[in-house]
Order: sequence, then structure tokens, then C-alpha cells
Amino acid sequence: MVRSKQILIELQHIVPRILQWFLNICLITLALFLSFLMVKELIVFFDILFSQHQTAREHEVFLANILIFFLYFEFITMIVKYFKEDYHFPLRYFIYIGITAMIRLVIIDHTDAKSMLLYAFVILLLIISYFIINITPLERPKRFWYGKKAGKIEK
Repeated sequence: MVRSKQILIELQHIVPRILQWFLNICLITLALFLSFLMVKELIVFFDILFSQHQTAREHEVFLANILIFFLYFEFITMIVKYFKEDYHFPLRYFIYIGITAMIRLVIIDHTDAKSMLLYAFVILLLIISYFIINITPLERPKRFWYGKKAGKIEK
């Protein structure tokens, strides 16, 4: 009975660490993939900027590609912040990504007035939520439960 309880306590500390390592490896792989896509968007920028064929919608395509570039940039920044802030995703980065994605929708799909009004309302809600997050104090513990040693309590 004592031995099985001891094994269970050890598993409670080993399993979260293994899963954290797996998550870290997956996030690093995702960051590398997003970096590749970001470089690909830079190539598209230069192709649009220096191409001789000008179309009526080329400026919209260029703006949409800029916003896609910023989406990649924000996701990579969020992954970096995850590692810097002790395995925590700041909520404000998700709001940044949501605002950028909604602005991209406004630029690309501006044919229907109802959808434009809905997009504007969603952007307003995201901005209000960002404001609320900024005025509330940040009270988060520095260490999480998976970082504690067996039998020791960290302050």
C-alpha cells in the first residue's frame, strides 16, 4: 500500500513534466513552421511590390498579405512569451491576434454591410476586453504545481 502510494506520488510529478516537454517540442516545431511561412509571405510582398502587372485589387491583396504576415508574427511572439513567462500564454496576445484577424476580414470581405457591422462590433468587443485586461491587476503565482518538488512547498 505504501509502495503504490509512493509510485502514484512520483507519477504525479513525472507525467506533467513529460507532457510539458512534449508541449514545448510541439510549440518549437510550430514556431519554426510559422517562421517558414512568414519568410514565404515576405517573398510574396516583394513579388507584389516589384511586379509590373498592376490589377485593380492588387492593393487589397497586398494589405491582406501584410495582415497575414502580422498574424504569423503575433503567433511567434506569443510562443516566445510562453517560454519567457514560465509556460503561460498571455491573454492579451490572443486579443491582438483576434483584432488583426478581424481587420483582415474587413479588408478582404467588405461586400456585405451586415457582415461589416458585425466585424466592427467584434473588433469593438475585443478592444473593450483588452482595455479591461489592462486595468485589472496581474496576480499570478510565479511557480506552478508541476514545478514543486515532492514534500517541499515553494514560496
